Amino acid sequence: MKRLSVLCSLLLVAAALGTELPLATPCDEEACKLPDCRCSSTNIPGGLRARDTPQFVTVTFDDGINVINIETYREVLYGRSNSNRCPAGATFYVSHEYTNYQLVNELYNRGFEIALHSISHRTPQAFWADATYQNLVQEIGDQKRQMAHFASIPASAIKGVRIPFLQMSGNTSFQVMADFDLLYDCTWPTTALTNPGLWPYTLHHESIQDCIIPPCPTASIPGPWVLPMISWRDLNNFPCSMVDGCFFTPDRTDEEGWFKFILTNFERHYLGNRAPFGFFVHEWFISSNPAIKRAFVRFMDIINNLNDVFMVNSAEVIDWVKNPVPIDRYRQQQCKFTMPSICRPSFCGPLTGTHNQLSYYMTICNTCPRNYPWVGNPLGQ
Repeated sequence: MKRLSVLCSLLLVAAALGTELPLATPCDEEACKLPDCRCSSTNIPGGLRARDTPQFVTVTFDDGINVINIETYREVLYGRSNSNRCPAGATFYVSHEYTNYQLVNELYNRGFEIALHSISHRTPQAFWADATYQNLVQEIGDQKRQMAHFASIPASAIKGVRIPFLQMSGNTSFQVMADFDLLYDCTWPTTALTNPGLWPYTLHHESIQDCIIPPCPTASIPGPWVLPMISWRDLNNFPCSMVDGCFFTPDRTDEEGWFKFILTNFERHYLGNRAPFGFFVHEWFISSNPAIKRAFVRFMDIINNLNDVFMVNSAEVIDWVKNPVPIDRYRQQQCKFTMPSICRPSFCGPLTGTHNQLSYYMTICNTCPRNYPWVGNPLGQ
């Protein structure tokens, strides 16, 4: 089985190396049509007016899932619904090391989205900038199979990617996404296209998005969507892609200040072209700052009761952009349904990490592997 996996990866690498990607050309909106193609633009999909457009909010968390941070997720996310009585969503960009896959299964069964954030999350950041196709097959392509296997969730439900450190690899990461049937990337920040905000788009044609952390894609790569990380503005109007990366902020003990800070950034979208509003954060920032956590909860309490705002999984935004409908029709749609996935937990360890000779322990929804799963051996065979 391991030999077959390696052979498949090598064939994909050979195919990729043998194909030179065509340079993207300026987008022609007459030729690039939904649901499969969209030009990079601040125009609202479907030509809708802002007041008729659902305001989507995407709450996302990065890195591993463990017995500590799951308590925050249970406290602030579980049991939430939008005003249309559909469960509120959130997306978890999960890295492999120290992840508890039984808890990943729990999040999935709660209706939250599980997405990819690499197997190793290795440093330095330059590794990701220079990553080859084979590097990213092993880090992202193989992680899709790894996540499905150990968390006992369908591979088809794993649709999104965020590269560590928000560091893209030019065309390469999108080429891997296309080859491994991944729907969208949420790695690329924009500081220039925030008001009005940049809506999701495909890479059939040249992107107008500013390249904040190069290299950015330049080729025509049909298939994957870009879900832009529209930057917030801090109190001195400096941009920040992650909430915990904002520099000039209210004091971390100032709940009211943080509530207003969140609301001000949200209103830039809500009172503008209603491009998706992202609350991109690491769990530690919420759990270690009780006042910020209370402000965050207050914000969610408000938007969950607004008739035109919907807190959703990131992939649901892409689904809507493909087939945009006004608020009244969107509210009438059936709620998404997650087919429950059974986890029969195994507590494994000590398992030797062949990359560093350390001992690891894992909780998974499968039989225990022989070695600690890692890059090049994602199932630990």
